Amino acid sequence: MLKPIVKKFTNKSPFPFDMVYKHTKQPDHELPDHFHDWYEMVYVYKGTGRFFINQTFYDMREHDLFLIPTNTIHRAFPSDDEPVNSTALFFSPELVHSLHHDTYPYARCFENAKRRNRFKIELNEETSRTIEERLHHIHVEHTEQRHGYKQAMTLHLLHLLLLINRIDTAREPQAAEDSPLIPLWMKEILPFIDQHIHEPISLSSLSERASVTPPHFSRVFKQWTGMNVTQYIVSKRIVLAKEKLVTTDDNIEMIAHTCGFESVSYFYKTFKRLTGLTPTEYKRKNRV
Repeated sequence: MLKPIVKKFTNKSPFPFDMVYKHTKQPDHELPDHFHDWYEMVYVYKGTGRFFINQTFYDMREHDLFLIPTNTIHRAFPSDDEPVNSTALFFSPELVHSLHHDTYPYARCFENAKRRNRFKIELNEETSRTIEERLHHIHVEHTEQRHGYKQAMTLHLLHLLLLINRIDTAREPQAAEDSPLIPLWMKEILPFIDQHIHEPISLSSLSERASVTPPHFSRVFKQWTGMNVTQYIVSKRIVLAKEKLVTTDDNIEMIAHTCGFESVSYFYKTFKRLTGLTPTEYKRKNRV
């Protein structure tokens, strides 16, 4: 059974950063639906595919840039005929926050993406060349690790984030655009799940709302998101719980209840299975 996983990074590294440079994605080797505590940026050089991020399905094309905030469920579906070639950057929020100069919020583009529920930026050729040059410089420093490479990578990363923030600020406000092939009921059911995540949600109630049979609902939902309905709902509840553990003073029992878990014991067990930490440990480790 496919289920979302938590991609593990460590903040203990003196430079909490990783990258996968110009990698050709193959459908059989892609991670299943996953989320993590680091920021992720994906730039597409060529190829086609589909990207599922939070509630939205995006077409992947040449010169597309995807911004994936922390704890956001996502998965890439590269095309069989024209697999996507892309570079992915991963870095911890702590790294970016420590790089603030004159209180400039370098991670603002990620926070805007989360607030707007809009994770894709389509770049023109001129801007794409600049992005590609910056990614290349980061790759060279990351690979060769010459004297001062961490400082060099930091400077390139700052420049890259500054550029993306400027592009993001200049964009006209608009709603997120789903891939045109997605069924209408899928477009409607994903926000519905988010809005009612604290309530009991069953396959039968969702399929009834979508006006399709439960088997059809399950088959199409898994085809588009890569996982079954139950695992998707559980992972969304864990993401919400992680946010509440860090940003509120609610106790564990209240968080379990408001995130839709039927019992505190089930919440503890599920949280530990998906994150590797108990809710109490996660709160202690991540609370500012």
